[in-house]
Amino acid sequence: MSGAYTILGIAGSLRVASTNKGLLRCAQIQAPRDLHVAIADISDVPFYNADIQGHPPAAARVLEQMAKADAFLLACTEYNYSMAPALKNILDWASRLPDNSALEGKPAGIIGAGGGMGTSRAQHHLRQTCVYLNLHVMNKPEFLANAFAGDFDAEGNLTADSGIQKIADYMTAFSKWVALHRKTKD
Repeated sequence: MSGAYTILGIAGSLRVASTNKGLLRCAQIQAPRDLHVAIADISDVPFYNADIQGHPPAAARVLEQMAKADAFLLACTEYNYSMAPALKNILDWASRLPDNSALEGKPAGIIGAGGGMGTSRAQHHLRQTCVYLNLHVMNKPEFLANAFAGDFDAEGNLTADSGIQKIADYMTAFSKWVALHRKTKD
């Protein structure tokens, strides 16, 4: 895939019919041709524990995907005004790699679907974590969706034309963001 960037999508929700996983599936479809979006499965990654020597197989699998990714698209679920523990957990595992090698200096985008305010509070907390991890998060456009406004089907797929267009616009902007930041790394 010459001239293309590999984007690893990670959804904070573990639910099969998660609207945040649905946003990532939509992003796969709407991504410009220079972005290849893969979606990580973090459902079997155990909680980070410094007493564990090495990386459990599930964590190692996702960490390898993260190391190979050019950028990240984080679908931020909101639980109790903050990000979901599953998303924080995989970032904690990745941050313990030598020299923060899976994350260091990579571009990232944040999207999310949740209650009345989308996932604005969780996204704010995730941005704080990304600062520490030295991820370069795209600030604008933002993507916040109300998961209960009838824009998603029972499987969590985004079905509203306006939402699909917003994801397409977001991915176009994200493509430029990734190209800008990867150019400085290459």
